Order: sequence, then structure tokens, then C-alpha cells
Amino acid sequence: MKRTFNKSFLLALAFMLLFVTGFTSFGLASNNLSIDQSAVVKGEMDLSSSVLTKVMVELTEESIVEAKHKGKSQSSAKLQKARGNVISTLESKVDNVTVNREYEHVFSGFSVELPANEIRQLLLIPGVKAVYPNVEYTVDAVEVAWDAVNPNMMDSAPFIGSNLAWDAGYTGEGVTVAIIDTGTDYTHPDLAHAFGDYKGWDFVDNNDDPQETPADDPRGGSTNHGTHVAGTVAANGAIKGVAPDATLLAYRVLGPGGSGTTENVVAGIERAVQDGVNVMNLSLGNTQNDPDWATSIALDWAMAEGVVAVTSNGNSGPDNWTVGSPGTSREAISVGANRLPYNVFSSEIFTSDEVEYPSAKVMGFPSEGELLSLDGEEFEFVDVGLGAVADFEGKDLEGKIALISRGDFAFVDKAENAKNAGAVGAIIYNNVAGEHPDVPGMAVPTIKTTLADGQKLLAELALGNNTVSFDIEFAYEVGETVADFSSRGPVMNTWMIKPDVGAPGVNIVSTIPTHNPDNPHGYAAFQGTSMSAPHVAGAVALILEANPTWGVFDVKSALMNTAVDVIDPATGKSYPVNTQGAGSIRVLEAIQTKTLAIPGSHSFGKFVKDKGRQVERQSFEMKNLSDQRKRYTFDVEFAGHPDGIKVMTSKNLNVQPGKSQQVNFNVQVDTSKLDPGYYEGSITISDGLNTINVPTILFVGEPDYPVTLLEGVYLTNAGDGTYNIGSFIPRGADYIEYDLFEFTNGAVGDEIHIFGPFTNAPGPVHEFLWDGNIDGEELANGTYAMFAYVVKDGRSEYKGWLVTKD
Repeated sequence: MKRTFNKSFLLALAFMLLFVTGFTSFGLASNNLSIDQSAVVKGEMDLSSSVLTKVMVELTEESIVEAKHKGKSQSSAKLQKARGNVISTLESKVDNVTVNREYEHVFSGFSVELPANEIRQLLLIPGVKAVYPNVEYTVDAVEVAWDAVNPNMMDSAPFIGSNLAWDAGYTGEGVTVAIIDTGTDYTHPDLAHAFGDYKGWDFVDNNDDPQETPADDPRGGSTNHGTHVAGTVAANGAIKGVAPDATLLAYRVLGPGGSGTTENVVAGIERAVQDGVNVMNLSLGNTQNDPDWATSIALDWAMAEGVVAVTSNGNSGPDNWTVGSPGTSREAISVGANRLPYNVFSSEIFTSDEVEYPSAKVMGFPSEGELLSLDGEEFEFVDVGLGAVADFEGKDLEGKIALISRGDFAFVDKAENAKNAGAVGAIIYNNVAGEHPDVPGMAVPTIKTTLADGQKLLAELALGNNTVSFDIEFAYEVGETVADFSSRGPVMNTWMIKPDVGAPGVNIVSTIPTHNPDNPHGYAAFQGTSMSAPHVAGAVALILEANPTWGVFDVKSALMNTAVDVIDPATGKSYPVNTQGAGSIRVLEAIQTKTLAIPGSHSFGKFVKDKGRQVERQSFEMKNLSDQRKRYTFDVEFAGHPDGIKVMTSKNLNVQPGKSQQVNFNVQVDTSKLDPGYYEGSITISDGLNTINVPTILFVGEPDYPVTLLEGVYLTNAGDGTYNIGSFIPRGADYIEYDLFEFTNGAVGDEIHIFGPFTNAPGPVHEFLWDGNIDGEELANGTYAMFAYVVKDGRSEYKGWLVTKD
């Protein structure tokens, strides 16, 4: 009996499908293989399933904007015909096909629903370039507690210098910002001024009313994220956003519950560009670290069309390589989340003599005043288990301290439940060994302890010692820091530094909808890179008002060139560039800069030569915006001054006022003197008075990112009645199998046979002999589809090629 293999639960990473349409003289020694690559599937899919699945299809026919910027002629009619040809061919091969959206302005293609096991047919249709899963995008922000008496942005907006820009006369007037999100409550008193008669578009309900999802919507949970983002950009009422006089347009691409899919996000980007916005904010993302993803591609071409695209970098930190699309865009401004300077307090708790709690630390609090109100006071404390709503039932917490175990749901919810029960504070103990994280903005002052100290507190209650007193004192101030949750770069394949810049993203107060005309003033505090991106979008609006002739890369570089270096308090040194980008933005400095270095960060790429020196030539542009000639000097240094990296460039450069000039330099790397890995550095540019630091990075050897596991599959005649079946597996494989399918009339048919599995296969080539028979009968000569499934170090890939038996 033929063995079957269910791959759906194993497809943990990228799923990519390539086809080879012909082989010439193949030889293992020379790897002489002629490859005609057809469409590529990017992302995780289960092609063994017959479940209806939505995918994004990118065509080889270039979008209107892409063709324009490549100097080519393109038209809507031509694109419509190209889409029509692909769609009609697909419909002739597959019965159950539904086309949902079509794109042509900044992305060329369409979204379609079809059985997952029919996607192979789509890949072989001429004109198809790539297929992407219609992945879910989420807002991914956390609500935190705040002081409702003081609903303002008096911390974060002034911290980046917004008030200084206002004093200089720049408020965002005349600049239109697109909020591509969950919709926006355009009736909110702090936002109504920013909307005209045309308010944007709703891609969830397909109408011109991009309002947030209200409470009790039968389709899912209510939303408020887009309104919060919009308030950070342009609120002007009880709170004041970064660009209070900017115009807003809302594009609702995320529906009930705050989630949506690629097809609506790309549609929102297209519509915003066509509506003529100047800036767009996308505080959303997924986990796909890939610059060639549908949303990233759309943002790249939006930037080319003159729209400054700002996107959140993601909330999957603190590990490297965690940035996700659209933060992976080559051109858009990707924003990490920083925490504003804050005070640290020491804490001690006491229940009875002879019992000590050395792990007690302040975890979070709504305000310093509420935290310090516990100091020197004694309170009863009550065990409420996990701190769920039901755990408080029948217990008197009024004016008391809630003792809570970590687990099952968010810390902020535990603290909120304690507050709602009347508690004035909480102690949360860990449910495993070690220390749990700090959480700014808890609803009640909260102390954290280890599991061991939590068990001591429970033991005290069992003995009848049910009071606890606090000793809380100011310890020290911490400067601006990068939030642990903020995603890090680099970006795969382009090796670009991400984020580009950082901005406040922790405990940010802004507008939210109430859907209650009698009480329309809704506010809340959220945290996430979703909150940091609109600070930058608002800053861009101020910059464009001040410098209306600047292009998108002038704006981006101005923000990066003038950003402030952020110091990690744990090390006393600058955060790595893939953690903070160019640094924390400062609006007025960006507006008033007289020099631009473009781009604002630089990747030298990979250096993989085994012996000798590898030399690469690079360049960037210097713009002198002043009315005087400037003489620039350059100094390039890599952290630790590693032997083996040498950068040669001009010692100085004269640039006339109002002019720009290219700066060329050579990078020489001797990999024999360097350990594999990546090396961070800085290009320091000085005009004698001011300096600009351009962060840079280079890679020695293959980077520590998820590399391609499988690069080719082949079937060749060995000349003695047998056949070679094999694959190129650069890293080897813990497990590999080969699946042979019929291929007739341009379509992949039934599965014929599974070869393998093979375990512990060494790389870079795996090969075995086959007698040409299946179940005792010779397989007819002809063309077949051969797929290989590879597992290595917990990662997997599944790809296919056309092979010929002759």
C-alpha cells in the first residue's frame, strides 16, 4: 500500500513553489542546470487541502505606477486584459474559482478564492509572477490603564518636539494623511475638524462610511484602534495630536475584532494613492519577514508615487529578524516603539517577622502618586487566584490588596479586574521560576514577586497573617528606551536595517470611539508599534508643510539624519541599529536640517568569499539645503574596529548651496579575518558644525536567518536503465522525501508515488538510484511534477519542479 503523508502540520515556515521546465546537459560536478522559473508561492499554505482558500496573485504585467517609474507605457485596459487572460485560463482549469478584488495602480494582480490543492494550476498559467497567502493582519496593540482626569498627549508629542514645530508655525495644515486601519470615528469631537465630506472608504463593508466597528456587532468585537491612531496624528481638542491641523482620510481595511487580510490592505493602499493623500499610516502587520510581499510591494510603489508611507515595525521583539511585512518594505518608513523616560522605584513588602520577600519589585502603576500612596501603609491582602472576574466574586477587596497568580490571561486584565473589585493595589507572583516582566500603566499599583515569594504570601494567609505593608521609594530615572516588544531587523534578502526610526509607543493616550452621542469624548492608553507609527506620520505632515518641495526620501532621510541615539540602560551603550534604527525622531530638527544624506541607513550586503578580499562599491547622495557652500568630511567605523573590514571614500566633499552630489566609496572585506555574522557601524558625516550618523551593517558569511533549505529537484537518465533522483539541499536535511505527480495538459494531476523518506541526508546534494518502476510496472516516459519536502533544524520547505523521464 502506498504510504500517505500529511504535511499540513509540518509546514512551519516559508512555502515556496518553483518549476523547472527543462533540463539541458545536467551534471552533478558542474551543476549545469537550465532553469526557467515560473510563479512562486510565498508564505505558508497546505496544498494537500481542498478547503477554499484566498490568495493574492501578482502578475508579470507591471502596475501603472511601476511601469511609469520604469519609463514604460502602461494602461488600465492593458492590465485588465492581462488579468482577464489569467482569470479565464484559471477558470478553465479549476471549477470553483471566485475573484474578489482586482489591483492595477501600485500592485498588479487580483485576489481569488479557490481550493488550496488547485493552487498548483494557478502557478503554471503564463503571466502569473507570484502567489501570496491572504494572510491576516492585526492591530496588535495593548490597552493599558491611565489617569482619565488628564486626557492629553503632553508627554509623547512634546517629547519628539511637536510643540516646538507648532511654535514655529507648522501644524500640518494642507497635508492629507490616510489612516489605513480599523476605520476612524470621524464624529469624535477631537477629530471631526480633520474630516471633510469625503471621509475615505470602507473595504470591509464596501461603502463610503469608514466608521469603527461598534459594540454588539453580530460579526465580531468592536474596534477603536484606528481612532486611537488618528488621534495621535491629528487630534485637536481635549488632546492634541502631532499635526493637529492635518486633514484625515480613513480606510477601513480591518474589520470586527481588529483583524483583516492582505486583499483589503492592498486595496486600501491603492485607493489612498489614487485619492491623492500625502502621507499614509499603516499601524498593522504580520510576521512575514520578506521584502517581496504584496503589502510591502504596494508601499514601495506608493513611495515612488510621492506618498510618504509610514508603517509599524511589529510587536514580536526582542529577537532579531522579527520585523514583518509591511515593515519590511524597502522604501517605507518603518517605526519601532520607544518608552519615554521614566522613574524607577524600589519596593519592599512586609507581612510578619522572619519572613522576607527579596524578589519584590514594582511591576507597573497608573500614576506615581497612586504608587507612592501605598508607601508606609498597611493593607489587608486577599488571595484571588488567577485574578479572573469570577475569582473576585464573594470576596471583599474594597481598599485591599489583591494577591494574584500569573497565568491564563494578560497582566493588565488582572489589574483591571482588581481595580473593578475595589482593590487599591495588587501583588502578582510568577507561576514558574524566575522574574516576569514590567508592565507600564497597570490599572492599580502592582508589585511582582517570584513564585517562591508568592508561595510565602499564601502561607502567611494560611497562618492568619493577612496584612501587608509597603516601603516604596524613588530609586533613579531611566532615559528613553526601546520597548522589549518592538520588532527587530534585519530584513531577509535585502539585509536592510529595520526599523528606520523609533518614536513613543508605550502608554500612549489618544482618542477612542464611544458610539454614544451623549458622551462622545472617549480616550484610552495603548502601547505597541501601532502607537509609534502615527507619531512619525504626524511628524511627516509637519515636515511636508514646512518643506512642500521635498520628496519622500528627503522626508525619510531628514527624520533619520536628525534622530537621537538611544542608550540601553542595561549596557550603558547605544542600542544596536537593528533595534533602534537611526534613533528617536525629533521633529523640529528634521524640519530645519540643512543637510540630507540619502539613504538614511546603509546595508553593504553579504560578503561570502572564502579566500582573499571581496570589494563592493557603494554610494549615497549628499544634499546641501543651505545657502552656503558646505565642505563635508566622512568617517566610517564598525563596532569594535574589526580587522578585515576597510572602507575607502573621499576624505572631504564640497557641495554648492542648493545642490546635491554622489559620494562613492569602496568596501573591502577579508572574510578570513572575520567570524561569520553581521557587523554594525556608522558613517559619520560632518560639515564642521553639525554631524550626521548614518547607521550601516554588513554580513560575513550566510546570515543567521532562515535560509533556503531546498534549491532544486532533478530526475535524470543514468544511461544503464536506471535513473538518478536528487535535490540540492545546501544545509543537508534531517528528513527529505520526494513526491511524484502526473502532469498533463499544463496541470498537476494525481500523486503517483512517494520516494523515501530519507533521514540525516548530507548536503549540498542528495541523490539515489531509481529503477524506473512504480509498483512493479515501468513508468511511461514523459513530463512529471516532482515535489520535495525537506525538514532541517525544525524548519521545513516544500517545492516542486517539472522533470522529464526519457
